[in-house]
Amino acid sequence: MAVPGGRGATRETAILRATLELLAESGYDQLTIDAVAARARSSKATIYRRWPGKAALVIAAVRRSAGPPAATAPDTGSLHSDLQSALQGMRSSLSGQDAALILGLLAAMHRDPELAGVVREQVLLAKREVFGTVIARAAARGDVPATADAALLAEICSAVLLSRLLVTGEPLDDAFTQHLVDAVLLPALQRPSP
Repeated sequence: MAVPGGRGATRETAILRATLELLAESGYDQLTIDAVAARARSSKATIYRRWPGKAALVIAAVRRSAGPPAATAPDTGSLHSDLQSALQGMRSSLSGQDAALILGLLAAMHRDPELAGVVREQVLLAKREVFGTVIARAAARGDVPATADAALLAEICSAVLLSRLLVTGEPLDDAFTQHLVDAVLLPALQRPSP
């Protein structure tokens, strides 16, 4: 086990960074342990001692890149402000990631169930938890029906933000997140779930 901040930790960081870089450059299918070792200036044996194969290595890199899930949902006392804050957190997270990396992960998820599970755990479930807490607080205050669908809300937000980042290239600024809250999220939350 690597000592925090020691040589082993430095080597691990280089390997995981190289993995993400190569994933973004060439995609999951073209990613090889040989290429990671060369980019990280490490040996294949060092990589295989820590990770049994490509999927495990990519999963470790994704986990490291994603960082810890959001600790707490915003709690301003206002549903509108909480939604705006949650969207700004999602936007910051997405904006800090390479679009090519996101596309590479999305493509790889279709072929590797283990990788898909980790990405969903690190990304989607954390967002659902944040929105679930925001909606539960709003329901407790009487701002939305108790049946409001927080999971759907998180999915809508993810889809819209990813579309802007990867497809349309339109701005992900405060004006847009404000419009998303006012035109889509708040009206959707006022409708009872079927």
